[in-house]
Amino acid sequence: MMQHLSAESGTDQKSTGTTTAVRSEAATLVIQAASGDQGAWSRLVDHYARLVWAVTRSFRLTDSDAADVSQMVWLRLLEHINRVDPERVGAWLVVTTRRECLRVLAFRKRVLLTYESSAFEGVAGDQVELDYDLLAGERADDVRRALETLPDRWQRLLGMLMADPPAPYAEISEKIGIPIGSIGPMRGRCLEKLRLLLAS
Repeated sequence: MMQHLSAESGTDQKSTGTTTAVRSEAATLVIQAASGDQGAWSRLVDHYARLVWAVTRSFRLTDSDAADVSQMVWLRLLEHINRVDPERVGAWLVVTTRRECLRVLAFRKRVLLTYESSAFEGVAGDQVELDYDLLAGERADDVRRALETLPDRWQRLLGMLMADPPAPYAEISEKIGIPIGSIGPMRGRCLEKLRLLLAS
């Protein structure tokens, strides 16, 4: 599983003192994150975000698919962090990212989208409920209030991602001042915080 992993920006290719220091720092972050240190987890994500993003881009995924893959990779790491070799976390991320990319591509090949305007005519579920607009308005208000409690940077990020059409990742990176590879993980943290706020 760990073979052919030179994509880790050269950190597994050299044995210099600098490389060893980088490895040790990453390994320390893994150990601290595994013990529940949220700050270490954030630094670990920032440390490897570009690597994960580079792997997704090598599969020529769309920005949204690449962001979904990135988010799934970090979720997988969180699930398995106690079993991952801290010294090989970069290699583990490369392999896991490749697998998630292949899974997305395989799913895309299986999905065949069709549309006929009359396909669902006369189906009871096709009728709009009388209170739909009222409920939708209340939900929108709840989401708006929750959004306003988030940090400004997160609000700007979600606003650009929810625009119609969504802003390209390159534009988001330039305007907000974050690396392209960090957009997916940050988006995941924003949405998780929103979910918790809306559930409370």
